[in-house]
Amino acid sequence: MFQVKVPATSANLGPGFDCMGLAVKLYNYFKAEENDKLEFYLKGTYTANIPTDQNNLLWKTACILWERIGFSPKPLKLTFESHVPPARGLGSSSTAVVAGLMIANAVAGYPLERFDLLKIATEIEGHPDNVTPAIYGGITLTIMNENSLLPRVLTKNPLFKAVVVIPDLLVETEKAREILPSSVSRKDVIFNSSRVGLLVDAFINQEYNLLSIATQDKIHQNQRASLIPGMPEALASAVRSGAYGAALSGSGPTLLAFCSSGSAQPVGENMQKALADNFIESTCLTLDIDSDGAVLTKI
Repeated sequence: MFQVKVPATSANLGPGFDCMGLAVKLYNYFKAEENDKLEFYLKGTYTANIPTDQNNLLWKTACILWERIGFSPKPLKLTFESHVPPARGLGSSSTAVVAGLMIANAVAGYPLERFDLLKIATEIEGHPDNVTPAIYGGITLTIMNENSLLPRVLTKNPLFKAVVVIPDLLVETEKAREILPSSVSRKDVIFNSSRVGLLVDAFINQEYNLLSIATQDKIHQNQRASLIPGMPEALASAVRSGAYGAALSGSGPTLLAFCSSGSAQPVGENMQKALADNFIESTCLTLDIDSDGAVLTKI
């Protein structure tokens, strides 16, 4: 029997569209054991709408790996324990993809390295911003280079908390992408490029006071604000309340703020208030950054 623990992730971190992300200490757990037939068991907080047949994302992902290496598996009993909310911009689907690849690789006798799994995961997801931190942990930047990838872990143990405010509404990734323009101006590209450079510098050198500028974005956040009432006000309130910086988490609707331990509570409360003023209820979590990424254990 194998168990995989996969962290939730936040992508983009402001200007790092489709290439930057971080892992947080909120997890989905997946167990797999040989069985006489394919079976699925669901546990945890979020079990609605998870397929319990061959359309399950973990199973489909595992089959992709097995097909590539020419391996014929035995049926499995798969147990999902879900604590990462789906369709909220916290990488729920990436946890299933990463777990599927790690379980498939383990069942086949570990023929692939972690980097090989990242390449397949990126093909499935279409971009590496969530899957890289889910696999490696920490805060990551991933370069897509023609037919290959260059993942970089900028830091494993940053000296801040991640305040995560999860609005009580769904934003489908497809809809959040459809709302984006097909092209952006040179001015906005320059704006984002400079912020990405500053963001990397701030994380590596632990100059977190730079994050209020470094998390600014012109490419996707303002465009997605129409899907999340109160988002601009909530992000602004985070910085006013003492956060180093704040950003939309992935395609949303979750909002992310980087905070010291002392400022986490007022930052979260004021972000929630800004959403409530726009009639959006929310949940707030204060999380540490996960430094390990996905962990597979034989049990």
